Amino acid sequence: MTEIPLNVPSATAGSSRSKPAAVPVPEVAAKSVRVATESRLTLLDVLRGAAILGTLMTNVWIFTGPGSEWGVLQSGSTGGGGFGSLPAAAESVFRLLADGKFLSMLTILFGVGLAIQYDSAIRRGQPWPGRYRWRALFLFVEGTLHFVLVFAWDVLMGYAVTALVVAHLLSRSDRTRERVMWWGAGLHLALMGLLTVALAVAPDEGNGESAADAVSPQVVNLYAEGSYLEQISFRLENMIAMRVEPILSFGLLVFLFLLGVLLLRAGAFGPDSTGRRIRRRMLAWGLGLGIPLTALTAIGGEHYFLVSRYCAGPLVAIGYIGLIGAMLDRARRPGPLAIGLTNVGRTALSGYVLQNVLCVVASYGLGLGLAARLGDTAHPWWVMGLWAVVCLVLMAASTLWLRRFSTGPLESVQKWALRR
Repeated sequence: MTEIPLNVPSATAGSSRSKPAAVPVPEVAAKSVRVATESRLTLLDVLRGAAILGTLMTNVWIFTGPGSEWGVLQSGSTGGGGFGSLPAAAESVFRLLADGKFLSMLTILFGVGLAIQYDSAIRRGQPWPGRYRWRALFLFVEGTLHFVLVFAWDVLMGYAVTALVVAHLLSRSDRTRERVMWWGAGLHLALMGLLTVALAVAPDEGNGESAADAVSPQVVNLYAEGSYLEQISFRLENMIAMRVEPILSFGLLVFLFLLGVLLLRAGAFGPDSTGRRIRRRMLAWGLGLGIPLTALTAIGGEHYFLVSRYCAGPLVAIGYIGLIGAMLDRARRPGPLAIGLTNVGRTALSGYVLQNVLCVVASYGLGLGLAARLGDTAHPWWVMGLWAVVCLVLMAASTLWLRRFSTGPLESVQKWALRR
């Protein structure tokens, strides 16, 4: 069983120790979830692997940028360099393809995993959320350690809190969940709209300086030359500011979790005609609405980065799920890429942490220090190359690991701890 919601459990390994609710799952929904638990769906593993590697397409620019984790906040810049030259255009397109999209996909899949665990508990007559609270608490501890020791923009802490909220909603009626789902979406859109207006009307105090110049030299030196303990201390001192994303996007997290539940119970991930039909609709609507909105925010500039990441991003994520599903539907047999993504998806938690550790070692001064050494000389090509290398390492490492073990290393640690 996958012991974390990042991984969808299989039938024998995939049940939660947590418990069902008194509210029964509708027959069609129960059948859809049961199909997912009785045999691992290749599509879910591939999607999870793509989401893990796709989040790195955004995070790699944080690791390699001036001031790293703090530089994003201090400079207020998350986009590329425009389209004035080939390198700038390549960076902008690379960022636009990923920013907010794969993170939203990962969030949807987390909701899918939670729904499968709920169904497993129901079939075993176990109380819900019951001992699932311990699993969520363990995930929160893992996220906290990841935040302190590795990467400030961790997602696991926010997922753990949201999972507890949604876990309780799974025992309520469909109508209640739908209300909460759309209220979460509405409040999120209202907040993003207000913040975007505030950014648009705020006076520009940048004085024309670049994003790199806007970051204080002390912070740049901290990641280029500072020690590991100094970086940990800096994260702890600025924990509230660095934890602002899951707070601002909490409504979106709840919406995407519940959307994952809804899609699973509708049969969106199944290999049958129903699943293919739903995925085609997701492809058409997600990309049909998300891509134009993303393009408009790119034209609008930095003032609209919240709309791009937190409004257009989830739409494109839905389209990506449909696109990947359509590609797998057409494939006669899995190729090397699909196999690699599947293995990364089966070791999702380990892969998520490992990719960030590798980027820390490659980019910061405590490791290879490539961010300071290469700087602008090979930008942005070396950053894209770093992403590609890390992806290959993760696919190869997960493939070799799963030849001997059934779950990833961190998944095994969690499984052992929860059994105790």
